[in-house]
Amino acid sequence: MMNALWPRFLKAAYRKEPISSFIVIVGAVDAVIGGVGERWSLLSFGLMMIMLAIALRWWQSQRRDTELAEQPVTHFLPPSSSRPPLPMMTVSKRQSPR
Repeated sequence: MMNALWPRFLKAAYRKEPISSFIVIVGAVDAVIGGVGERWSLLSFGLMMIMLAIALRWWQSQRRDTELAEQPVTHFLPPSSSRPPLPMMTVSKRQSPR
């Protein structure tokens, strides 16, 4: 179950934020190589890269939220008072043949 969801999650995350996702991948590879090879400097560098990518993604999401809040609301339709009202729909009852 998890194996089927993992590639879908990675694709969605990579499409959403490609720069920070790339930094996470590079950091994870460095961390794995450093951990397996007992190269502690490479492991710590990889972990720092992952933390940098997480901070970058958080900063971008905060900036995007403030930009959305500052944008004025644009209305594409004129106000309803400038249009004539539509006639009411009525259902006519048909008499059934006897």
